[in-house]
Amino acid sequence: MKDESIRSEIIRIAREFNTTGLSAGSSGNISVLTGATLLITPTRIPYYHMAPADLVVLDMEGAVVSGDNRPSTEWHFHCGIYRQRTDAGAVVHVHSPYATAVSCVRQDIPAFHYLVAGAGGDSIRCSEYATFGTEALSRNAIIALKDRKACLLANHGMIAIGPDLQSAYRMAQAVEELAKHYCLSRQIGEPVLLDREEIKRILEKFRTYNA
Repeated sequence: MKDESIRSEIIRIAREFNTTGLSAGSSGNISVLTGATLLITPTRIPYYHMAPADLVVLDMEGAVVSGDNRPSTEWHFHCGIYRQRTDAGAVVHVHSPYATAVSCVRQDIPAFHYLVAGAGGDSIRCSEYATFGTEALSRNAIIALKDRKACLLANHGMIAIGPDLQSAYRMAQAVEELAKHYCLSRQIGEPVLLDREEIKRILEKFRTYNA
C-alpha cells in the first residue's frame, strides 16, 4: 500500500473510533509500520480535523523523521512493540468503555468465552500500571502482550496489534466486545471458564480457521 493510501486509512479508522464508541474525542492512537519507520497519529488533534499530512513519521527509537506535529504521547509503546514483535505491522490503542472498565480493576479477561483465544491464549492480560506516555508503560505493555495480540493497560485502556491495520482494528473491536460480555456476565454470576485443554483445541482450530 502506498504512503498516501496508508495515511488515508489511518485517518479513516481513527475517525471510526468516535462513531463506534471505541474512543471519545482525540483519545487513542494508531501506528502502522512502514519499513524501517512508522506512521503514527499526532497528539491533541481531533480526528475529524486531521489530514494525511498531520501524521508523523518516526524511526524505531521514536525520533521524528518527518512531520510538523508532535507524535502521540504513547509513541514509546508503539516503537517498543515493533522492535519486539516481528508479527506486528500495526498498533491500535483505544480507551474503549468496557475494556477500560476491566483495566481499572486491574483484571485479566479470562477464558470465559472461546473467542478470548482469538487474542492468542487463555486470557487477555492486564499489564502492570505505569504512567501514560512513559517507557515504563511500554515495558509493561510488551510483557502483557507476550504471545498475545491484545492486552489491557491498567487504569488506562487497551492495545491491539496485527499484521496490518485492518487486523489490529478488528482485534480492538473484538476485545471491546469480549470485555462487554465479561462485564455483563459478572453481573449475573461468576462466569464458567473454559479449561486449558479446551483452549488448546480452540487455538488449534483458529490456526486453520482462515485456511
